[in-house]
Amino acid sequence: MFRSAELPPADRFECWRTLMSETHAPMEMLSDHADDFWVNQRTISLGEMAVYPLECNPLTFRRTPKLIGKSDPDAYHLSLVKRGAGVVTLGKETIAHSTFGYHTSDTSRPFDLTCGESFEVIGVEVPKTLLPLPARTAGQVIGKHISSRHGVGALLATFLDQVASDSHSYEPSDGPRLSTVLADLVASLFAGVLEAERSLTPETRGRTLTLRIMDFIRRNADDPRLDIPTVAAAHHISVSYLHRLFQREGGGATAASFLQRQRLTRARRDLADPLHQGLPVHLIAARRGFSHASAFSRAFRDAYGLPPAAFRRQSLGGRHAGGAEAAAPGV
Repeated sequence: MFRSAELPPADRFECWRTLMSETHAPMEMLSDHADDFWVNQRTISLGEMAVYPLECNPLTFRRTPKLIGKSDPDAYHLSLVKRGAGVVTLGKETIAHSTFGYHTSDTSRPFDLTCGESFEVIGVEVPKTLLPLPARTAGQVIGKHISSRHGVGALLATFLDQVASDSHSYEPSDGPRLSTVLADLVASLFAGVLEAERSLTPETRGRTLTLRIMDFIRRNADDPRLDIPTVAAAHHISVSYLHRLFQREGGGATAASFLQRQRLTRARRDLADPLHQGLPVHLIAARRGFSHASAFSRAFRDAYGLPPAAFRRQSLGGRHAGGAEAAAPGV
């Protein structure tokens, strides 16, 4: 964690510049705000990869041939732009980047990146040797416009947001698993930009497809019409292949159990929310995708050890829940 506010104003920019050169690729860094620079940065290590949420004053990053010759970590860099905009110069090309896009760079290639306003990004450093994509293919992506609003770009953005917000809950043993997921998502993003999915390994394609399916289930779990055949059809695969994907990549969950867990988690949250205490239990079940109140009751009891109505009374401190239990007897 680096917070500039913890240092004297005159020392902030130089200390951060030194830190960046030691933990990332050495760069020249220039800013009109250097005398009283503001920056907050965290570095989240995932094995040999790193994710770093960063927000700071306007500045220019410059990676020169001289600095490349001095030290090259041989890595790809991506930044998910959360706020602000910037202009990158790669050779004779000038590329503008803005919010909801990705900026990419290669530590082996010179570049200038100028951000004319305060900005916020989630940066990623991926060693080239860990990316499951041929280097010749991956290198063609650098400098291209990539959106975080759809497809694998949106999936990667969701993953980065989750890592950044939940990093305190991860154990060191989670690093290898998270780094594998991150490398697969970056490789799939690059391959999609170039329409070169065939360059990916079967393992990477399988893991990325599973992550896309999980994201689809999360977004549509409240729809009572969503079932396993529907999930498979939406991704143009068979039900049997969907089951095989979850056996390999689902972390012990089946597709059906993953779907049910999404619905139960949301229903449990609603039952514990005072704002919903007047809503009958069977209606909460219905709005979270359960077609039958009795099936919801059994599943909830199996998952949490007590019926939904009892859980609600316990969560709300025994307060009367607006007749919810009476409206759905036995639930």
